[in-house]
Amino acid sequence: MEYRQLGRSGVMIAPLCLGAMNFGNPAPEEDSFAIMQRALDAGINMIDTANVYKRGTSETIIGKFLKERKLRNQIILATKVYNKMGDGPNQMGGSRYHIIKECEASLKRLQTDHIDLYQLHRPPLTHPQDETLRAFDDLIRAGKVRYIGCSTHPAWMVMEAIALSEKYNLNRYISEQPPYNLLDRRIENELIPLCQKYDLAILPWSPLAAGVLAGRYNEVGDYPDGSRAKRWDDKISQGRVSKRGIDVARVVADMAEERGLTSAQLALLWLKDQPGVTAPIIGPRTLAHLEDALVVLDKQLDETDRPLFDKLVHPGTAVSDFHSTSNWMKARLVTD
Repeated sequence: MEYRQLGRSGVMIAPLCLGAMNFGNPAPEEDSFAIMQRALDAGINMIDTANVYKRGTSETIIGKFLKERKLRNQIILATKVYNKMGDGPNQMGGSRYHIIKECEASLKRLQTDHIDLYQLHRPPLTHPQDETLRAFDDLIRAGKVRYIGCSTHPAWMVMEAIALSEKYNLNRYISEQPPYNLLDRRIENELIPLCQKYDLAILPWSPLAAGVLAGRYNEVGDYPDGSRAKRWDDKISQGRVSKRGIDVARVVADMAEERGLTSAQLALLWLKDQPGVTAPIIGPRTLAHLEDALVVLDKQLDETDRPLFDKLVHPGTAVSDFHSTSNWMKARLVTD
């Protein structure tokens, strides 16, 4: 396996990152343990979670696993802060108060003395970024955090954060975690060139378009049991299952069969080998889902196939809206 550099750090990670959003529900603790162990055995060395995932349950399960099996030093451990963790007015956001308080809570749940990559889950829109960056910088200087990153930020805010860090001599972001898959390629317009220019790792979430690219959906409104659109039962997740997206997924399925792969494998392989991408975040719900994804670790996309994907969804465009949870995105796609 060819390990990749995590941004401008010297840290090397596998070309897939294990996402833990499903840990605790729908994946019970025992299954979550099995998924983590299999991923580590296959060479994956980064686990990504967030304090908001099942209100800390995901972090708790990871912490217990790493502690019991004495594997903490074999893992690049990433978590996130920003989203609502309670009913109080200061129990969310990018303020210094919330970040430092939640870092302590995450460290306790994860049963560790440091977080390797601490990420801001969404951009701070209510106050200047220097407050957020100073809080992160203090956590690094205190030894509680090794590196910092951001998630689902507009390109201009990532650039502003880099400029502020340089202006005030603060530790700067080394990564951005955006929504990115074949159905939503909009980050190719500005964010990817920015990250390549300033050496930020790109860790895409929802690489299989919430299961659309895995062939989970046959038509809009038909949500099979176990699918995310069925389990979450909300307008955002169901709105991402578009007619155009399903049409693209059907073509990907035909291409995959010709190449001896599953739809999910081919879609993940395409993303893994896109310019600028460091490691897509896979979020398996079952061990079988993980086994399917592991196949692409040692594969490379045939360059002659790349134009075929570009014909399905033109670079920089989208046929399904995965920026629908961005608190800054105004545009909404017409996908039917």
